[in-house]
Amino acid sequence: MSLPARQLITPGLYLEQERSATLRSEYCNGYIYAMSGASLTHNRITASLAVVLGTQLRHKSCEPFFGDMRVKVNATGLYTYPDGVIVCGEPQLEDDHFDTLLNPTVIIEILSSSTEAYDRGDKFAHYRALQSLTDYVLITQHQPRIEHYHRQVDECWVYFAVTGLESSITIATINCTLSLAEIYERVKFSTY
Repeated sequence: MSLPARQLITPGLYLEQERSATLRSEYCNGYIYAMSGASLTHNRITASLAVVLGTQLRHKSCEPFFGDMRVKVNATGLYTYPDGVIVCGEPQLEDDHFDTLLNPTVIIEILSSSTEAYDRGDKFAHYRALQSLTDYVLITQHQPRIEHYHRQVDECWVYFAVTGLESSITIATINCTLSLAEIYERVKFSTY
């Protein structure tokens, strides 16, 4: 016996359900995908990022958002919640609910074992369709490592990675530097 086909839903119905839901979900091509909760380490990294980037971006034209700012990729129809988003200039929002950003400049994802392949692969492919996106930052949870992709004028992406608590990485687009010692301040790494 085969399973019944899943019914496709519209973006409007997704947004209606999502705005009253207690748990967050992604949406793409008619399907809703539940998102899992975040670990202690994930939350510690997110909190450190909020402090570091919030401080560095004060009184500048770029604004950081963490955790609950939904992003829509118009070209592919993906609605998702990056771990961190920075928008430079005036935020463009999908509607008068003011909860779906269309023009992120920087997107940050904190990698977990369950999302790493998606964040590096299909999700990054969606993100690359955002014309406003200049930088994609991946932060590893199990070791001090930050990877940075920067879009060049010719649409090519340049990759740079740093490892170790003594390292730092600069996101020139927003004139911010991430010190790994600060980002991983309260994180305890397993030793094998």
